[in-house]
Amino acid sequence: MIKIDKLCKKYDKDYVLKDLSCSIKDNSIYGLVGANGSGKSTLLRIIMGIYEADSGVISVDDESVYDNEILKQRMVFIPDDLFFYPGYTLLDTAKYYQSMYKNFDMEYLKELASMFNLNLNKKISTFSKGMKRQCALICAIATNCDYMFFDETFDGLDPVIRNTMKKVLISQMNKKNTTIIMTSHNLRELEDICDNLGLLYKGGILFESEIDTIKTNMYKVQISFDKNFDKDDFSDFDVLSFKKQGSVATIIIKDPDGVCRKKLEKMRPLILDYLTLTLEEVFIYEMEALGYEFNKFI
Repeated sequence: MIKIDKLCKKYDKDYVLKDLSCSIKDNSIYGLVGANGSGKSTLLRIIMGIYEADSGVISVDDESVYDNEILKQRMVFIPDDLFFYPGYTLLDTAKYYQSMYKNFDMEYLKELASMFNLNLNKKISTFSKGMKRQCALICAIATNCDYMFFDETFDGLDPVIRNTMKKVLISQMNKKNTTIIMTSHNLRELEDICDNLGLLYKGGILFESEIDTIKTNMYKVQISFDKNFDKDDFSDFDVLSFKKQGSVATIIIKDPDGVCRKKLEKMRPLILDYLTLTLEEVFIYEMEALGYEFNKFI
């Protein structure tokens, strides 16, 4: 398990991360979303032990990562700004990973390369941006590390390749009990693969939740009555948003146990539709409830 408590990191006098705290469970995929410059890359580098925090505590399986070579053998990190040695082919790069990671599976690497139609003997410098990202990802996956960190995981990948890569990552997690942290500034990229999502803002986790919980707790309700009504008629409900146009109101409501729906039915509405929200809609309304504008974050 990864545990972070009151983590701080600053460059010169400016804090990139400030009093950040969170816990990431084993055998899960944790998505970290936030605008460019929000500190996502810095956080991954600190967890990986590349950077040292200025203050706070960070541990992986109750051990400090920084200068811990044994623990780092169980971790792999693919940054947003990819680097490959000049003149290296995919096979050369795979052999380089193999020299560093004792559990590297070369046969699995070749299987993944074939799946994504990547030529093992072609120089990576001749590949497209998306193909380079695929090379980096499959090399990391083939390490069989317990912890994998991916910065802007699917940047440059087309929709078909992206979905295939997600399946590979999920398979790896289930097969090896891997813990994966992936960042993105695009919430939709992470919605269908992550178990938990955290929103990073001004150096801290502003909001986080399990995907299944957050998507089943909140609903968009469209409702109408044969009489005039307003927001005050729903004061007994946990309402995040109320908008009325004509005789129909759209209400964003928290209803984790279905009790609210039964109460609304007893009010005998002419129209009552319960709609499932997208994850982006959930984040938008949660941010509005906290007094923030969602577009500032993503």
